[in-house]
Amino acid sequence: MAVQSQAEFSRFLTKAYSWYTVGFLIFVLALAIGEQLGLPKIWIGYLFLIATVGVYACIGIMTRTADVTEYYVAGRRVPAFFNGMATAADWMSAASFIGMTGTLYLNGHFGLAFIMGWTGGYCLVALLLAPYLHKFGQYTIPDFLGARYGGHIPRLVGALAAILCSFTYVVAQIYGVGLVTTRLVGVAFEVGIFVGLGGVLVCSFLGGMRAVTWTQVAQYIVLIFAYLMPVVWLSVKHTGVPVPQLVYGKMLEKVSAREAVLAADPKELEVRAMFKQRSDDANTKLKGLPKSYDAEKAKLARALNDLKAARAPAERVQTARLALDKFPRSVKEAKTVWTREAELGARAAPLLRHAEAFPGATERERDINRNNFLALVFCLMVGTAALPHILMRYYTTPSAKQARESVTWSLIFIFLLYVTAPALAVLVKFDIYTLLVGSEFAKLPAWVAAWQKVDPMLVSIVDVNKDGIVQLAEIALGADVVVLATPEIAGLPYVVSGLVAAGGLAAALSTADGLLLTISNALSHDLYYKMIQPQASAQTRVTISKILVLVVALAAATVASQKPADILFLVGAAFSLAAAAFFPALVLGIFWRRANKWGATLGMASGLGITFYYMVMTQPWLRKIFNVTSPIADNLWFEIQPISAGIWGISLGFVVIIVVSLLTPPPDKETQALVDNVRYPYLRGANHSD
Repeated sequence: MAVQSQAEFSRFLTKAYSWYTVGFLIFVLALAIGEQLGLPKIWIGYLFLIATVGVYACIGIMTRTADVTEYYVAGRRVPAFFNGMATAADWMSAASFIGMTGTLYLNGHFGLAFIMGWTGGYCLVALLLAPYLHKFGQYTIPDFLGARYGGHIPRLVGALAAILCSFTYVVAQIYGVGLVTTRLVGVAFEVGIFVGLGGVLVCSFLGGMRAVTWTQVAQYIVLIFAYLMPVVWLSVKHTGVPVPQLVYGKMLEKVSAREAVLAADPKELEVRAMFKQRSDDANTKLKGLPKSYDAEKAKLARALNDLKAARAPAERVQTARLALDKFPRSVKEAKTVWTREAELGARAAPLLRHAEAFPGATERERDINRNNFLALVFCLMVGTAALPHILMRYYTTPSAKQARESVTWSLIFIFLLYVTAPALAVLVKFDIYTLLVGSEFAKLPAWVAAWQKVDPMLVSIVDVNKDGIVQLAEIALGADVVVLATPEIAGLPYVVSGLVAAGGLAAALSTADGLLLTISNALSHDLYYKMIQPQASAQTRVTISKILVLVVALAAATVASQKPADILFLVGAAFSLAAAAFFPALVLGIFWRRANKWGATLGMASGLGITFYYMVMTQPWLRKIFNVTSPIADNLWFEIQPISAGIWGISLGFVVIIVVSLLTPPPDKETQALVDNVRYPYLRGANHSD
């Protein structure tokens, strides 16, 4: 495109999205007025869902295309500013919007690893990858691997790795879509997933990257406004200052003071001791299986018979009968129930201080926590620089220079949310500590029951010591519910709850769109077109990609409906898988001419393999899926948690690529010339015009 026409295009986009922003704010204001006039909450939820998804659908329909360049890379004419906004939306998934603040709420200082890792990763993208990949000028990451290392084998391994990490990631997004949709309009979780799935498909099905890009810009506007509004409101409510980042330290001091009081509360200590007793009893039963199952069942039967023989009051007999009826029906069921009871030991632990950096009763425990913090930061940074659906975005800009500029814009747009998340976590925690803890069970707020209907695992408040008063240890909040429930916890108008849900939906949809496109492109472009049917027409390739988007979306929705794990773990796993599979091959492919086909292939395969192995062997639900027993489940390598498994794959990947490349013949001169060409991204001479 000519400079003038590109400038005109940028002005058109600025005008269009300015009007869109004004219209969205007017819509929210109208709903707020409607709520004050008596508009039912359910209608507010439906209007948010219909209006936002409807707008995304309209954009998707208007930007439909069958042109290969438009479908795969949006015509390579997305201005840096808007590509930065689209990348931020693509990046700030349900994990960032929903899960990150919840993790900060639950884990305090440890949650900062996500902020440091994810933002720091963009520095690696800007310095090591974005401009060089743009200079290469193809459509996908496996494209680069195939051309750089030669032959179909590196492309095949890259495509399979892209499918695995992207599918893991998209399952988390669709799970988030189901969670938000369920709370927004009150449908069943499984129904909510497939309702939200329609919103994903209308954005990516018809127009590919072109449609996804322009819907993601619209989605970013919704999600950032939805995230900032409640935290600003809470900041004003507690401090009178509308800039939550400035009052973060003051509120953290208040939270720390409240934690000191709760940590010494006799009732709090009583509840934690009861949880410990239940956990210890469950562990004893688990160790004694299968004999303990028969013994416990016989014990309950004897107790019932003794009460009957003693002609005990009917209430006591009925209670004993219910206990026997509720007893697990098999050893397998008992193991599941008692394992859940054993996990209550985590709630018996001393109160975790929000500001404590690396908590632990011993020096070894503190060292383990520190090592896991650093390992997670490292994996998230490297994973950010290796995610295929993010790196694809830098193929869409007009030049390598704008590719690097768009990384800067991405960081700015992401910064708005990430710098706010710690403040939101502290403000919510202060409300929980002061409004909910110490209140009466008979007067629990309505949001508790509402979220328990969505999923009892997300919110659980049980009177363990039967005193009728809520203690902190009796409250169990899932990380995925904290942000979505924030407006209700703080007593804000319901329209704010609807707005936050719409923002969470926008975050999940925007990332899901990019991930589905990555998977379908890997299948249709890298496998079908490049390896199976090189003579396929452009129309055939685009049609196959669209069909695959639908198939992959349905498969991901089916997996997500099983609620395999929390959003943040699934996303963290995707980052570790991507980091292990791609980062060594991409970086060495750009900066080391000696790296060759066999080194890259074996490096990607070994890095991905060991990362996947470590995750499977250390996660019970994954071991169950693959029907394997684990030699390392109770003996983690250097105590590194499975979410950071990529640290093993990244290290092994670099070693294997270097060693194998040195032991095998170097790449041909043409490939080495390609590396030299890519290394200078701002000079002309790429595969397409800069």
